[in-house]
Amino acid sequence: MTAPGTTLVTADEVEDLAVDGLRWLTGTARETPGGGLAWPTKPSDEAVEQMLYDGTAGIVPVFLEAWHHFGDDAYADTALRAARSLASSVDGLEDDSLYFGRTGLALVLRAVHDALGDTAAGEAADRALRLVRSRFDGTRWGELFELMGGNAGIGLGALLAGDPDLAVLAVEPYLRTAERTPNGVHWPHRTGVEARLHHVSHGTLGIALALARVGAATGRGDLLDLALSAAADVVSRDSAGPDGFLAPHSTPQYLPDLIDPVSYGWCHGPAGDAQLFRTLRDVTSDAVWTALADRCWHTVTHSGLPRRLRPGFWDNNGRCCGTAGVLALACDRLAEQRDASGFAGVLVADLTARATRDADGARWSNVDFRSTPGDLEPRTGWAMGGAGIVRELLRHVRLTRGGDPRYAFTWPDQPQVSAPA
Repeated sequence: MTAPGTTLVTADEVEDLAVDGLRWLTGTARETPGGGLAWPTKPSDEAVEQMLYDGTAGIVPVFLEAWHHFGDDAYADTALRAARSLASSVDGLEDDSLYFGRTGLALVLRAVHDALGDTAAGEAADRALRLVRSRFDGTRWGELFELMGGNAGIGLGALLAGDPDLAVLAVEPYLRTAERTPNGVHWPHRTGVEARLHHVSHGTLGIALALARVGAATGRGDLLDLALSAAADVVSRDSAGPDGFLAPHSTPQYLPDLIDPVSYGWCHGPAGDAQLFRTLRDVTSDAVWTALADRCWHTVTHSGLPRRLRPGFWDNNGRCCGTAGVLALACDRLAEQRDASGFAGVLVADLTARATRDADGARWSNVDFRSTPGDLEPRTGWAMGGAGIVRELLRHVRLTRGGDPRYAFTWPDQPQVSAPA
């Protein structure tokens, strides 16, 4: 499936673009005490940021990916220096969550230890998880109560960082706080709001994903059953069946003056919903979840993205809300079902066309159609910036060449695929 007028790019061209993206990221890093490195969210920011979502912890994985892809130890050295900065930040954080706080740092530090044998990173990961555990109030860690900023993410991150007991501790409160609906269960994503969000980043499906992973890994059938009930609630809200799948952002609509009723990316749309359905496929071996993931893909590929069809539609290149997040799913399907090469090529061509390249390297600007000028300053991190984009470009290059579809670092809410037989 190739959009009319799309000029596809070769694997060599995409790899060159990724190298330019890595060069820009290297150039925007700031030195920290003790020989560390850290990144600001935007180059114009005075302070560096450590979090997984749009800070240093989310940038380390792309350098692990580059080291895995190219075999160049300079990328590993950059990851090690960044890990030093993360380790020095563990004690001073106020947030304990996966995407915005200490659990995300623990997960990345554990990955650096495992990949590069850095004992200091492993010790810092252990210290971070001990601090997370100490700050639990018996039900939650803060206002947010979902995957990105709350219990679900802490549980998932703790599981993958090697602490299944903390993982269970984090997700058990969902058993007693679930709100029954006509077709399943859901939860408020934060205190004091009427709207119930439905998708992966802040909603029901993100909680379901953590419950399923933790339940399957620890033999807790009650947690897996709750995950299935949560998924059933969102499935009942689909408006695009039987071929597609499209559930609303929230019910009632959260911040209706700012947020569209439906979207298509990882955070609040079918590109992310498919990752939950792939997870349930893996832990239940039930073909119904494969069919739902297929329906998500149908909706994504028939939505019009990555074309910017109207102001506010598809104006983001990044991994959280934009094209790189859809490319992640496209590459999963390439590896598992061999059915997405054309659309993946369209996504890569669009990212290539939208890159800014010069002597400093390559980076990407997102758009705010409400602002003048609309082009936003390029960002560095996983969510909206170069790190999240380059990581997906490198994986696409390997798949195009028939190589290993697995990442050097598996993102916590994206199920890993098996290498081709």
